[in-house]
Amino acid sequence: MTADTWEALERECGACRRCSLCQTRHNVVFGVGSPRAEVLFIGEGPGEQEDLQGEPFVGRAGKLLDTMLEIIHLDRSRVYIANMVKCRPPGNRDPLNVEQDACAQWLERQIALLAPKLIVCVGRISAMRFIRPDFKITKEHGQWFEKDGRRVMAIYHPAALLRDPGKRPETFEDLKRLEAAIRETCDHTL
Repeated sequence: MTADTWEALERECGACRRCSLCQTRHNVVFGVGSPRAEVLFIGEGPGEQEDLQGEPFVGRAGKLLDTMLEIIHLDRSRVYIANMVKCRPPGNRDPLNVEQDACAQWLERQIALLAPKLIVCVGRISAMRFIRPDFKITKEHGQWFEKDGRRVMAIYHPAALLRDPGKRPETFEDLKRLEAAIRETCDHTL
């Protein structure tokens, strides 16, 4: 593996052809935010709007994620937001394991460059990849886990909150737990 800079890694990722998702993408959705962020949010993969604009979480779910960040005094300039896969799965389906495996090196290298203190899995798919394969989002959201020397938690995906607004009070509590962890762990996020 070569010595990475954000720019070099993004360029290399943009030329990726490791899986079939490259055949239908409009844009590689590398990530957005501060390359010095102490908090990393990881979604599953780009949707239609993300694919068209080349930025994660820009559709309706993205607007809700922005609101969620505002609740705890954050915005995209103070965190980093990425996805497990960088190209849109057809029809916004869940990324297949083979696609996740092909794309894993990009996110691993982003994590290595970023060295976040906290990771927030956005939705069950990323939680199943980063916390454990049998992760149950309905039972374990908002709980902290230790993974590779970092604290990791999962929250409901904003798209799930759009489908089921009844989960919003639980998510508010999860966000408050995240805010508390940021205050005790991070030097300059809040």
